[in-house]
Amino acid sequence: MTKLSVNINKIATIRNARGGNMPDLLKAATDIERFGGQGITIHPRPDERHITYQDARDLKKIVTTELNIEGNPVPKFIDLVLEVKPDQVTLVPDAQDAITSNAGWDTIKYGSFLVKTIDLFKKEGIRTSIFVDPNPEMAKAAADTGTDRIELYTESYAKSFDQNEKQTGIAPFIETAKAATTAGLGLNAGHDLNLENVAYFQKNIPKLLEVSIGHALICEALYLGLENVVNMYLNRLT
Repeated sequence: MTKLSVNINKIATIRNARGGNMPDLLKAATDIERFGGQGITIHPRPDERHITYQDARDLKKIVTTELNIEGNPVPKFIDLVLEVKPDQVTLVPDAQDAITSNAGWDTIKYGSFLVKTIDLFKKEGIRTSIFVDPNPEMAKAAADTGTDRIELYTESYAKSFDQNEKQTGIAPFIETAKAATTAGLGLNAGHDLNLENVAYFQKNIPKLLEVSIGHALICEALYLGLENVVNMYLNRLT
């Protein structure tokens, strides 16, 4: 079974829109775990427009499954991860003003930087993952950085699925997944996965360990309820 890690950024976005503590982010994380979620993902950005750095500290105290912190490893982010010590850190090369992540790492060009950064986290016992595009060469080069896993950036797959071209869309991900597992890397995936497309992706990607889903899951929960949606994902990932 592929694990479901729920990204709760959007819950923080709603909270921050009015100030105060509604909805309660910590209660939401606890409820998601109680509903069957197998991990909590957060992606704090430098302006803290949704998840704040204090949220990361507070979540570390209450998450009982796995805490995954995503972000661009700028010094402030590195310091936060080394302080909080999540179960996993996912390195994402997003610009400071990015609305959402929009590209994976060039693991060849930035190989030396990634080696140094990953070494900092691994010395503290933190599992590392690198966000990569569906490109076998990027997966092979990722293995040279010392990372434990890669996270496949799945936006292109989701677009192909919506255009009824799912076989074409999944093909580069299958090849990248093969390259990664051959190199000894674990496989995660995320971005624009939803209730419609996640099962086909999971069934075609061998040894997929974890998916991180936030925006779609929270949108679907507006109509179907959070507990129901979490379990619908779990059923699709079995």
